[in-house]
Amino acid sequence: MAKKTVETPPEPEVLTSGKGRATPSRREREAANRRPIVVTDRKAARRQSRTREAESRERARIGLANGEERYLPARDRGPQRRFARDWVDSQWTTGEFLIPVFVVFFVATLVIPSATWLFFPLYGYLALTIIDGLVRAALIRRRLAQKLGDKGKVERGLNLYVVMRAAQFRTLRVPKPQVKRGTRVEA
Repeated sequence: MAKKTVETPPEPEVLTSGKGRATPSRREREAANRRPIVVTDRKAARRQSRTREAESRERARIGLANGEERYLPARDRGPQRRFARDWVDSQWTTGEFLIPVFVVFFVATLVIPSATWLFFPLYGYLALTIIDGLVRAALIRRRLAQKLGDKGKVERGLNLYVVMRAAQFRTLRVPKPQVKRGTRVEA
């Protein structure tokens, strides 16, 4: 005789809401949060803290050098500052040679103490460097005003930022130059 199988209807799915576990009691939560105010192994805690801080500083140093926006100081942040940096870094500037000119002047005044006339070329080169930086800043401001459509939208302090960046050695600039010399920079 053949056995008849009785099919049972599928059970309806029970919808469960919530997080899928019981809410911990207050005592359990306080116990989980409880830790000593003063750690038992201070040397290990200090060592661990120092390694964490050193790793954090190293990440920030590398990020700053590479020009990552979140690691930059406030004076270097923003698209206008990035454009100004790239514009200055894409060209040779007279300010890059300012420190070598000062060194030559210093040596020359040591060798020829009575050569007070050397101050005139030195001040002339310093004035040329400042004028070069201000001309670059004006060009950058004009390009940004064209892009933004209004002179009022250009950030304040951009002139000094450009002059100071143009007066530094290219290798010593922070953040590091992101463009090569001769690259055409678009606003």
